[in-house]
Amino acid sequence: MRLHELTAGSKVKKSRKRRGRGMSSGLGKTSGKGHKGQNARSGGGVRPGFEGGQTPMQKRLPKRGFTNVFKKQYSEVNIKSLNEFDKDTEVTPELLLKEGLVKSIRNGVKVLGKGELDKPLTVKAHKFSQQAKEKIESAGGKVEVI
Repeated sequence: MRLHELTAGSKVKKSRKRRGRGMSSGLGKTSGKGHKGQNARSGGGVRPGFEGGQTPMQKRLPKRGFTNVFKKQYSEVNIKSLNEFDKDTEVTPELLLKEGLVKSIRNGVKVLGKGELDKPLTVKAHKFSQQAKEKIESAGGKVEVI
């Protein structure tokens, strides 16, 4: 048998269970829910993660570390993506956002040094890597920390 010889057989689409349609259907009376109990009630059942009163898995596992609520997350942009701007352009975080080079400004923009810059630009950002500063200045541009 090959892939192009496959056909839709008789058991491809399974018919749905018609619950509560008489005893002879096999799913009459209690409609497959059994007698009484939590799962037989309307809206019955347990929430995800509930283990019948036993301490659930997410509580049994050991916890590690902590989340620093004061951590600053910078949007990062590499030097190579600044090449799309014209010569002597003043590149600001707002311009980067407008051009789609960063998705959001968050706590600021950090310029990283991956790639090469082949035109002088004035780059204004919240942070610069050492390599990025050197590459911008060697291309004849200026670095301004906001």
